[in-house]
Formats: sequence, structure tokens, C-alpha cells
Amino acid sequence: METNNSILTAAAAQQKMHRMALELAENIAPATASLILIGIRNNGVVIANKIAALIAPYVHCTITILEASLDKDTPSTITYSAPAQFTGAHIVLVDDVSNSGKTLLYALKPLLDFYPVSIQTLVLVERMYRLYPVKPDYVGLSISTSLQEHIRVLVTGTEIDGVCVETKA
Repeated sequence: METNNSILTAAAAQQKMHRMALELAENIAPATASLILIGIRNNGVVIANKIAALIAPYVHCTITILEASLDKDTPSTITYSAPAQFTGAHIVLVDDVSNSGKTLLYALKPLLDFYPVSIQTLVLVERMYRLYPVKPDYVGLSISTSLQEHIRVLVTGTEIDGVCVETKA
């Protein structure tokens, strides 16, 4: 048997993303360097698009959104949806949920071949089971769960419908 418990409604998730976008804008606003949001496929891309729309009125730089594809279990190869000029840019890696930090760490690895102004990370939900030395810079919600619980961001098309905790019994 599986049970679902909602921890964020669609409105609450939108409010968290708006707050994160404002924090990000505050940190890069004086900069004229471009901003590249890299969404981890699939839900990270939806969140990256939402953040881009929310931050656009507050920053005066070019905003590019890329999709990063990788196998989250064995992330040996990272591919981006398009080539980009990472050198001299602000880069924000975006994912839906951070569990151990593994996905964020491996997604950051190819970016180290360039010379960006900054590299930051943004997640909607952080579970705080960090096994890798990556701590998200922008977090919508930090939650402590058991290892048997799974956080799921509910997405329909380009909309975030909410976040729930699934417990498998």
C-alpha cells in the first residue's frame, strides 16, 4: 500500500519559486553577465522556466534556459539541449528535489571546464540526506523524511501542481 501526503499545493510551490527568484535576482541584479538556467530533465526544466519568468522583471541580462540530461543512477554522461557560452555567465543548476546531492554534483562537473562568473544551485525541495558535498544555494522547502519516503513534484505539462510525500508500506 502506498500513501500520499501533500506538502506543497500548487499555490505554495509558486510562492516558494517566487521567493527563490527574488533571492537569485538580488544576488545577480547588478551583474550584466548573462544568466543560464540549466534544468535537470524533466521537472527541473519546468522549474527553470518558471524561475526565468519570475526573475525576468528584476534582472537586466540575457536569460537562457537549457535542459541537462543524465542518468540519475549512474550519471557518467551529461548532455545539454543546446550549446551555450558558459564562460563569463552566471549559471544556476535547477532540479526539483535534492536527495543526496549526487545529481547536482555530477551535473556541475562539465561546467568546471569553463570559467563562469558563478555557479549556483536551486531546488524546490531539499531532503537533507546529503552524501555528496553539494548544498543547494536556493531551496523552496527543506524537509526531513525517512529513507522509505519519496518526495514527488507533481507536474502537468508546464505547470507544477504541488509536491507530495509518498510512503510505501
